[in-house]
Amino acid sequence: MSALWDDPAQHPGWPATLQHGDVELHPLRRSDAEAWSRLRRENEAWLAPWEPTAPAGWAARHTPQVYRAMRRAAARRARLGSALPFAVRHRGRLVGQVTVDNVVRGALRSAHLGYWIDRGAAGQGVASLAVALVCDHAFGPVGLHRLQADVRPENGPSRRLVQRLGFREEGLFRGYLDIDGDWRDHIGHALLSTDLPGSVVARWQRSAPS
Repeated sequence: MSALWDDPAQHPGWPATLQHGDVELHPLRRSDAEAWSRLRRENEAWLAPWEPTAPAGWAARHTPQVYRAMRRAAARRARLGSALPFAVRHRGRLVGQVTVDNVVRGALRSAHLGYWIDRGAAGQGVASLAVALVCDHAFGPVGLHRLQADVRPENGPSRRLVQRLGFREEGLFRGYLDIDGDWRDHIGHALLSTDLPGSVVARWQRSAPS
């Protein structure tokens, strides 16, 4: 008998590669360790205010060795069907990640959505397209019904991103996550598979600047 994590029915839609125009998403690659480390270190000031609190400093948390350990852990979760960890590339260059995590099946069929993007790629629609692609994949081949994105009230760009894609604000979670050295409030946003008449990518296309 096959082990649970060897049964594709337990983790439909994974592994996968998603693409639209110049944006491609794929499972984390071993070969990206150096590029990921360099990108994260260069983006410390841009990303640190939204990252979980950790005892080690930023540089120590973003070495190639840390990436390899993170990738192995993410791959295990993906094999078990509890996560879909995507790397984001723009014109072939690694620029971020989108992760569907805490996947719950059964009657709930829900998951949490997280993402980060290189500051140099921000403002070009890359992050919103990447998230839209992942939402369509999650509601399609993966078979989920609900995606939740929790965003700090101060993070205006991220709140605007999910709202442009059709996520609805559902409430304020007080002292919800230990982020950047303190317990931070978050606003919960959710998107259901039945919320939009078409695809999330189609909504992204309608809202993208001409």
